[in-house]
Amino acid sequence: MTDRTAPAAHAIAPMLAARWSPRSYEDRAVPDAALAQVLEAARWAASCINEQPWNFLVARKAKEPEAHARLLACLSVNNQGWAVRAPVLMLGVARTAFASNGNANRHAGYDLGQATANLAAQAAALGLQAHQMAGFDAAKAREAFAIPEGFDPMTAITLGYPGPASALPEALAAREAAPRARKPIGEFTHLGAWGALGSPA
Repeated sequence: MTDRTAPAAHAIAPMLAARWSPRSYEDRAVPDAALAQVLEAARWAASCINEQPWNFLVARKAKEPEAHARLLACLSVNNQGWAVRAPVLMLGVARTAFASNGNANRHAGYDLGQATANLAAQAAALGLQAHQMAGFDAAKAREAFAIPEGFDPMTAITLGYPGPASALPEALAAREAAPRARKPIGEFTHLGAWGALGSPA
């Protein structure tokens, strides 16, 4: 497999450089211990007043095949085409109100994102990879899994061991193997004032 390590301009932790979002997965199960580790990493994410508003619905192809199929059916048609091979599908769900007082928690999605980022980084450290998707039908997922009001399905996630790009259709295979790129720091960092774009080093 092509090396997908991020060509970082400044040194970053190996697990962060190793993280990417594959569409091709090997046909092998994720060990339960490894799945527990990635969820443990999510557990220790930061959150507003330690609210921890994240929930992860997990469907393993080998152990919860009906749930895996139901969650797959909630994905966009394009995502279904490759995600069917992922041994684990997940749904990231945010509780939208504070448990202590019922007030709206406008940071819930942000905090779910932090937990999911932890999950993805830990997966990379274990030789796994997660792919987070906006391409799914949240209303369909809510109905399929009886997710109650006050809980917002925000992302679908595949998890598994990355496979060869050649296993994908030609257009997706090209994207899978394309060089990794990001905006330079100086395009999103405002030093001291909005619009004062630059890099600290």
